[in-house]
Amino acid sequence: MDLAPLAGIPVGVALAAACGFRVFVPLLALGIAGRTGTLALAPGFAWLTTDAALLAFATATLVEIAAYHVPLLDHLLDALAAPGAVLAGTIASAAVLVDLPPLLRWTLAVVAGGGAAGVVQAATTLSRVGSAALTGGLGNPVVATVELAAAVGTVALALTVPVLALVLVAMLCAAIVRASRRTLGRRRRPAAGVAPPR
Repeated sequence: MDLAPLAGIPVGVALAAACGFRVFVPLLALGIAGRTGTLALAPGFAWLTTDAALLAFATATLVEIAAYHVPLLDHLLDALAAPGAVLAGTIASAAVLVDLPPLLRWTLAVVAGGGAAGVVQAATTLSRVGSAALTGGLGNPVVATVELAAAVGTVALALTVPVLALVLVAMLCAAIVRASRRTLGRRRRPAAGVAPPR
């Protein structure tokens, strides 16, 4: 069985997850990697490597990084970033699924790529809300810096050690889902008057 067509999946899912931390960092890295020939792109994604796209991604990346370090503005960005992260994650993952038929490429991109981006982005939003509640917003720039580092680190791993990146992303998403279920479970039990299990 030829596994070559599946080689882009770890790269795509990891890049998509990085979109959950910062929407434009992975797209900029993807465009540069495609432009330099470091990474092959699927048919129809050559536009990611154009001068106009790279300039737009670079500008958007700088604006996004700066804006997330401004209290209150970061919460507004979270509202906009949720759909943006899912869309960017879908594009990033589809762009590297080079050898797959279009239907399978887009199905994987939407489910795995968009899903990973959405889960990670939801977690970053919740972490910022928690930070704002604990520190009055003063800790949010620290959270923003950690998220930026996570985005850059995830992109670097996706391009150099994609299988490791996929494993780490899967572990992160599983941890986020578990934490969300615990949080929701704690909120529902008191509301329903059910005592917590011993």
